[in-house]
Amino acid sequence: MNHQETTPPHCYYFKFGLLVTGKTEEIHLNKLFKPLMELGNCSFEVIGKIEQLGVITSPRKKVKMVGSGQIIPTKDEERIGYPARKYLQKPCTYVILVDDLEYDRVEYAEQIFARYRRALDTILKTEKKRASVHFLVNRIEAYYFADAQAINQILGTSLQDYEGDVETIRHPKGDLKQLYRGFDEVEDGGKILEYLNVKYVLSNPDTCASLRTLFAWCLKALGKNLNDDQYQLRNGKLSEITKGQLDEDEVKG
Repeated sequence: MNHQETTPPHCYYFKFGLLVTGKTEEIHLNKLFKPLMELGNCSFEVIGKIEQLGVITSPRKKVKMVGSGQIIPTKDEERIGYPARKYLQKPCTYVILVDDLEYDRVEYAEQIFARYRRALDTILKTEKKRASVHFLVNRIEAYYFADAQAINQILGTSLQDYEGDVETIRHPKGDLKQLYRGFDEVEDGGKILEYLNVKYVLSNPDTCASLRTLFAWCLKALGKNLNDDQYQLRNGKLSEITKGQLDEDEVKG
């Protein structure tokens, strides 16, 4: 990985547009990026909630696409490619597609990533290096368990931090509902995100590979050195599926 700073010299403030698949993310995902916004040179905003995509397995659909000369399905163009292109028309902007990946879709994550990536690459031209795809595994609620004090603050529980890698928790939202009857993923989740300490969540280099890769991509887009230890970027675990987007040519604007 090239660790040189990549900030375009003409950009002093950056805007990140988020395409999300989850209900909580639609309203609250920008809160996850608080430590980056505290740098004072960027902002994050949700620009659309999209349908989760799966793997195209239907031979009939594949034949139809080939016969019509299509590279990607029309809905992928309309819901992902075109909104991304519109947002990226302005300079100093980036687009991040964030899929709230559930446990039963994890085994297909590589193919799902490829489909999202293809939707962006097909519609975008030179702008495609300013767009990326990332996963929250398994769902955004998993990361709450890495900073139990954030949960305790809102739900009045007395949990301890999850001992293993929270990205291996199968059904974190269901676990929260068992711990706290009436847990509302949007209302309560939004409040937890207010308190969630992302730097603490990423302080263990052996966990949270997908989330760390997301933050690494954002920091690289901002021109920051990826040797920074705040998020364990130097030696921390990265996602085998999404880390390829950290190549220098795929990030700098």
